Amino acid sequence: FVPTAPRFAVSRTASLFGSATNEDWANPDRYLSDHPNNNIPPHIAALVGRGLHTKDDHPIGIIRSKIEEYFKSLPDGVGDSFHIFDAEDPIVTTKQCFDDLRLPPSHPGRSASDTYYLTEETLLRTHTSAHQSQHLSEGYEAFLCTGDVYRRDEIDSSHYPAFHQLEGVRLFDKDVMKGADGLSAEEWVNSPECKMVADDLKKTLEGLMDHLFGPVEKRWADDFFPFTEPSFEMEILYDGDWLEVLGSGVVHTEVLQNVGKDDRRGWAFGLGLERLAMILFKIPDIRLFWTDDERFHSQFKAGEITEFQSYSKYPPCLKDIAFWLPEGFVENDFFEMARGVAGDIVENMDLIDEFTNPKTGRTSKCYRITYRSMDRSLTNEEVDALQDELRDQCAGLGLEVR
Repeated sequence: FVPTAPRFAVSRTASLFGSATNEDWANPDRYLSDHPNNNIPPHIAALVGRGLHTKDDHPIGIIRSKIEEYFKSLPDGVGDSFHIFDAEDPIVTTKQCFDDLRLPPSHPGRSASDTYYLTEETLLRTHTSAHQSQHLSEGYEAFLCTGDVYRRDEIDSSHYPAFHQLEGVRLFDKDVMKGADGLSAEEWVNSPECKMVADDLKKTLEGLMDHLFGPVEKRWADDFFPFTEPSFEMEILYDGDWLEVLGSGVVHTEVLQNVGKDDRRGWAFGLGLERLAMILFKIPDIRLFWTDDERFHSQFKAGEITEFQSYSKYPPCLKDIAFWLPEGFVENDFFEMARGVAGDIVENMDLIDEFTNPKTGRTSKCYRITYRSMDRSLTNEEVDALQDELRDQCAGLGLEVR
């Protein structure tokens, strides 16, 4: 079944969890509960549903539009076949996000230290690939899927617990892949048909990079993703540096089997929109994408890539915190606690010292925290209050502050 929705149209897909709408998705109460598995803090719930990728004059939306523009331009009718999804429910199931994509229960990405759960079976999507099997099952054979995704992460200028991804998938006509019928998984990976799919993927994505950056030197490296085989990473040479820009590969045969597409072959790729926008617009801090400051937003217009002009650089305030580690300490849990205390005022957290006491065997870590607001100068008193609260909350993670 091939859907009859207009080609290269935007889909407003229904939620798997009732008749939720975009307005519902922006309601923090939807993500906060007393369920024992719910680990979504208020500062994350407040980010959901902002829809930065749908704003035509926001850097994230501008990059998304340029990517869609490129795919629409692909020749021989290929461009017309792509369907656009950009308004899907950020709540997905563990089956969608992990099982369908061959991420086993032991995979670190499924840990509560990495992922925001609502219940044991529902979560905020960690990648837009969570919708891949859904759309393949619905009969779509070529599509782009863009959305906000959520992962606990380190704290610095290029990492944030909410960001945006764009996923692309294309299946090939059965007749073109007829020579691969009946092949085992190993035979398929070594077949000329698999090479044909991989070559088309690379050609398509190399064209995308030229469309975004102008003619640039590119290189490919073999990679590993559970949901593609073979898998590839692309880097481009831009402003004198090699930059990783995306991951991709031939869709794994088991992923296709999971959606009843045993007889089909295709490719998939995924990229981070913040990553590309920071490069193209020269935006130095990922937090800026989420600001409401008009001094940021007034610099951008739909369809245009312009270099960001810094409007201020308020002074930082540095504070150190050291503690003895409990057994099973996970750094992301400490970072998440710090974000909960200070929000976006935390600019950076660096590990500056670590040692193990030879007598007791206990390990201590010391972090240097950079507090800085993008909008105003911070007072010593408010930073001291944040630091004191952070120290007080360390006990909740079993940390013994030194």
